[in-house]
Amino acid sequence: MKAIWNEQVVAESNETIIVEGNHYFPIESVKQDFLVESSATTVCGCKGEANYYTLNINGKRNPDAAWYYADPKPEAEQIRGRVAFWKGVSVVE
Repeated sequence: MKAIWNEQVVAESNETIIVEGNHYFPIESVKQDFLVESSATTVCGCKGEANYYTLNINGKRNPDAAWYYADPKPEAEQIRGRVAFWKGVSVVE
């Protein structure tokens, strides 16, 4: 699977985990230089608190376009260390 935004591959892995229709990529498969920590957080009742990254690629920013659970609830432990995408990021095979 590949996550693509602004004509760049942001993440690529054959080992994504699908939860609620979202592909969660291993953090090591994500190009770190495209990620900027965001102060945004949200809470999911079944997964815990989500943290966000803004994508910064070729001078364009996509605020809070990637999220992860630094300390997921026990029932979501399989997504620890993984990142998912939205806000116009295409996830394709």
